[in-house]
Amino acid sequence: MRAIRRFTVRPVLPEPLSALGVLAGNLRWSWHPPTQDVFAEIDPRLWVSTGHDPVRLLGAVDRARLDELAADEDFLQRLGAAEADLRDYLATDLWYQRASTDGALPRAIGYFSPEFGITAVLPQYSGGLGILAGDHLKAASDLGVPVIGVGLLYRHGYFKQSLSREGWQQETYPVLDPDGLPISALREPDGRPATVSITLPGSVDLVARIWVASVGRVPLLMLDTDVEENSAALRTVTDRLYGGNSEHRLRQELLLGVGGVRALRVFSRITGAPAPEVFHTNEGHAGFLGIERIRELTVAESGPRLDLDTALEVSRASTVFTTHTPVPAGIDRFPRTMIEQYFGEAGATPGVPLERILALGAEDYEGGDPAVFNMAVMGFRLAQRANGVSQLHGHVSRGMFNGLWPAFDEAEVPIGSITNGVHAPTWVARELFALAEGYGAHPSDPDSFWAVVDQVPGREVWEVKRQLRACLVEDARRRLRKSWAQRGAASAELGWIDDALDPDVLTIGFARRVPSYKRLTLMLRDPERLKRLLLHPERPVQLVIAGKSHPADDGGKKLIQDMVRFADDPEVRHRIVFLPNYDIAMAQPLYPGCDVWLNNPLRPYEACGTSGMKAALNGGLNLSILDGWWDEWFDGDNGWAIPSADGPGLARDPDKRDDLEAHALYDLIENEIAPRFYDRDGDGVPVRWVEMMRHTLKSLGPKVLATRMVRDYVRELYAPAAASARALNSDYQGARDLAGWKKRVLAGWGGVRVEHVESSGVGDAPEVGAVLAVRAFVALGELTPEDVEVQLLHGPADAEDRLVRVSATPLARAESYEGSRHCFEGSLTLDRSGAFGYTVRVVPRNPRLGSVAELGLVALA
Repeated sequence: MRAIRRFTVRPVLPEPLSALGVLAGNLRWSWHPPTQDVFAEIDPRLWVSTGHDPVRLLGAVDRARLDELAADEDFLQRLGAAEADLRDYLATDLWYQRASTDGALPRAIGYFSPEFGITAVLPQYSGGLGILAGDHLKAASDLGVPVIGVGLLYRHGYFKQSLSREGWQQETYPVLDPDGLPISALREPDGRPATVSITLPGSVDLVARIWVASVGRVPLLMLDTDVEENSAALRTVTDRLYGGNSEHRLRQELLLGVGGVRALRVFSRITGAPAPEVFHTNEGHAGFLGIERIRELTVAESGPRLDLDTALEVSRASTVFTTHTPVPAGIDRFPRTMIEQYFGEAGATPGVPLERILALGAEDYEGGDPAVFNMAVMGFRLAQRANGVSQLHGHVSRGMFNGLWPAFDEAEVPIGSITNGVHAPTWVARELFALAEGYGAHPSDPDSFWAVVDQVPGREVWEVKRQLRACLVEDARRRLRKSWAQRGAASAELGWIDDALDPDVLTIGFARRVPSYKRLTLMLRDPERLKRLLLHPERPVQLVIAGKSHPADDGGKKLIQDMVRFADDPEVRHRIVFLPNYDIAMAQPLYPGCDVWLNNPLRPYEACGTSGMKAALNGGLNLSILDGWWDEWFDGDNGWAIPSADGPGLARDPDKRDDLEAHALYDLIENEIAPRFYDRDGDGVPVRWVEMMRHTLKSLGPKVLATRMVRDYVRELYAPAAASARALNSDYQGARDLAGWKKRVLAGWGGVRVEHVESSGVGDAPEVGAVLAVRAFVALGELTPEDVEVQLLHGPADAEDRLVRVSATPLARAESYEGSRHCFEGSLTLDRSGAFGYTVRVVPRNPRLGSVAELGLVALA
């Protein structure tokens, strides 16, 4: 019998225990073991059975136990200490406050993402993008960076994964009750729920309620359309993450971008929190936030109303766009007709002309599709600063989006890179923290951990690693037994699970989403050789594998089924397991328990990948294709690189490529990894392996931290964006001037050309030290010399006279002539031998441009 209404009744805590509600209401508990210990002490068995969820725990514990704790002075003392620690954490000046004494850093940053992976008890994430966003918020909190997160509250989350008897992925979508989650409703002063609304086609309003999750010092606003004001159809807009058809996703992204900006305004009005000066779009899903900000400025209810071009400059200057995909298929593209429907007259953002919106997402470049609206293209056009998430991904992105700046070489495309990082307090096993602290490391000083790496005896390191491997084995057996029971197995069939996996066997982990390019089944290319590795009598290997495929991706599901069928084989099932429903709760014992972390994507399709970073922080060694972050930081001693068979011929023969790379993988495991793991000294310690662990921690530890990543965002993107915004926004005259200047330069660029270049100072056989003098005669038409920079481009030249590693040297105006013609000159000392080349170009110049390529204009000799 189904209930006609479902809701969660929250407990009433005895007054002495009121601090439990405070601790449960701030997600800092998810990365703070002392707070977790307070909740575990309430009822250890219940703490485990509720999935380490404080809200569920407090709702399930009986009143007698609460009364007992309310009279327990020792418990109350520990509870008070935990509350005081949280209070200090929220109030103390941290890195950001110490760094912003001159007021140059932004007062607040709005961080928009379609998913956030904070904790398993708030399942609002599907994979790497969400985990990265969650780690971004946590690290911002630990540093004191005033970020405000903006996302959606999905009533069914992503999905729970199980397996059929045949090993086929099955999805279920449990309903999430907001009242049972560690979040709270944002309310107006009169107690009404705070809401935002957006006008949809047919003059129907989509209404969304605002929920707030406290991620340490960082508020995360989440919009929820399951409210009475909406029709049944509109209540489902926030039903599932990445579900539904194109129109459903467009509505979600409209709510995230446009509704998210409006939610920020409501939050600031109610709480008094500073309005963001910088807006960070984490992938293109939230790109419509730029349209809404333009609308705000053009129809301002208070302050001056700006014209569209000026409003665009104001919005662009303070917007950062991060792209996470290295493949066009990963980008949301909507039919142009659908955008016309949602943004037409009296649509979602009245006051912003439809034709301007369409132009922002148009693929109006060679190879583009004029019938679609591209969210990533709009993201780049609405942000003055953009980045990829590793150095290699930045390079790939500049090539992928070069069509937006066709006059410039890939190196000058204005897409930088900030390599992702991971939040150590979330992902590093507490046993490792305790081991380091025993030798003088301090929890609040990450550098102190790297300093003691060499001080901990190898025997102790190995004992802790063995303990963590045993924890993984215990967790994997529990999950394996549950999975087999769901697949229909009887208890009598499952005795073998008691011996599945072994805490003393070399353990390799592989866990991630399952699109085809991540190649879950590469290890199965030669099943018999893999079996020999797993069953080696002296150097056995065991594999722990997990991952979800998108519900609509039958190809990915087939890969999972192939893996499950191999792992079901009685001959090897004690050495290889597939664990369904990969999530944060599974990941937390998985990373510390693995000795080696495997990653074998098709290069260069892994934008960054952060799972290997988490393994490295736990002393795991990476075994990976040189892709994403590993391409950047592999040094030959902190793991192993799987050779890539990525030549032009092999790209046309994927089976041969996969065979070559799989056999390289087998060779590394058989000939290098397993022998080193099992090479023990008299105390049973693999000395060379432990040295690799030490080197991994020292070489990668400081680099892979999310705190390093967030500091990079502050210094390289947030602070410059705030400075640009303030320069334009003080009285908006700067923005008006920049918009007018751009309009004039764009209109007059047709008259700009390099008419003649002459050089002197070098003969037919120039030598190192010679001085090359260059004079360039340039026509500027309607523009002035102050509008442009004339540059001497120079560098090594290849066999086809193409410049490589190009440098630019500005030339100075020497003379002016009639007809807006000018002579620019300069010199260059030749400081290296070899083939050399040069040319001259003219580019727009304005101190308020974010890059030389911003307008996409250039005139070449």
